[in-house]
Amino acid sequence: MEFVIIAVAVVVVALLVGVGLLVGRGRRTTRLDEGTAAPTITRPRPTDDQPVATPPATVPPVGTEDLSVPPVQLPPAEPEPGLTFETPPPSAGRLVRLRSRLARSQSSLGRGLLTVLAREKLTEDDWEEVEETLLAADVGVAATTQIVQRLRTQSMVLATGDATALRELLVTELTAVLGPDLDRSLATDRELDRPAVVLVVGVNGAGKTTTCGKIARVLVGDGRSVLLGAADTFRAAAADQLETWGERVGVPTVRGPEGGDPASVAFDAVRTGREADVDAVLVDTAGRLHTKLGLMDELGKVKRVVEKQSPVDEVLLVLDATTGQNGVVQARVFTEAVAVTGVVLTKLDGTAKGGIVISVQRELGIPVKLVGLGEGADDLAPFEPRAFAEALVGG
Repeated sequence: MEFVIIAVAVVVVALLVGVGLLVGRGRRTTRLDEGTAAPTITRPRPTDDQPVATPPATVPPVGTEDLSVPPVQLPPAEPEPGLTFETPPPSAGRLVRLRSRLARSQSSLGRGLLTVLAREKLTEDDWEEVEETLLAADVGVAATTQIVQRLRTQSMVLATGDATALRELLVTELTAVLGPDLDRSLATDRELDRPAVVLVVGVNGAGKTTTCGKIARVLVGDGRSVLLGAADTFRAAAADQLETWGERVGVPTVRGPEGGDPASVAFDAVRTGREADVDAVLVDTAGRLHTKLGLMDELGKVKRVVEKQSPVDEVLLVLDATTGQNGVVQARVFTEAVAVTGVVLTKLDGTAKGGIVISVQRELGIPVKLVGLGEGADDLAPFEPRAFAEALVGG
């Protein structure tokens, strides 16, 4: 009789544990390690008037669980029944749509230069005015000297005040110093056995998290599968903000507890992306100040830890165009901490100092790959030197 009572008790306990597992697996946010403050993967949430489709629970046989690294279930590649996500437009033609906006915000530089160059006879004072205009636009001393020297030579050869000819001359010279031959492609193509891994770095307030979300929109719009990693664990709103971007386009986000180890979150994001066979993993890092050596060392640690799971294909440095030459200082320090492969220049719509593009590329040899031209979800465009020079000049 005693044996029967014990057997019944064991069955009841087993049933209770099974129910608990089923309930736990039905949540939209699944903790990767329930016993610790570990990262979580967040499913894109539906709007309030849409039903939630719960995926079937899967419970491994007793004794076969991997307690150290539990299996992760991602949302399906397509939205579940009853869920609708916003489909971003493809990236093709994005700069064409935004060129007029850039021209409106930057054309003061071009108008100033064209006004001087159109004068009948240019004096030394006129050329000094050209230099001052370029320096005020944060073009930099070395690039300004090169541009002025070439303009002086070409203008004498041209010997005309024709506005169209002068504009073409100025566009040509600006394009030449913008590095038209630099490789500006994003390394976001999936490798044979792993996703592309992109780290997004930058100081506080540069628009780093927003840029990470916008890149995800670009990739999803081009038919890629994406996973976001919220490794900025020091700013409370950063993970929530990144999740919101993910929800808009239906991609999952891996996040950790506030104040947790960012390297751990980045590592788990890449691991989860590999298990889910996504095309690209975008990791948003903490917005650390470039003057804090310890924090820069930590950024290097994040990259080293991620590389234990997978190579890092792209490190994008987000710079605020309104910071001017200070952006060059930031870029130099970040490059020393982690091998930056490309620059994203944000807030170009609010400044006439687009010459920072030239300064960064000339002094550091790092290509500007993307430019942010506004607060809209699709206001991120690939950088094209000729189109940018035309927008700078205006007209």
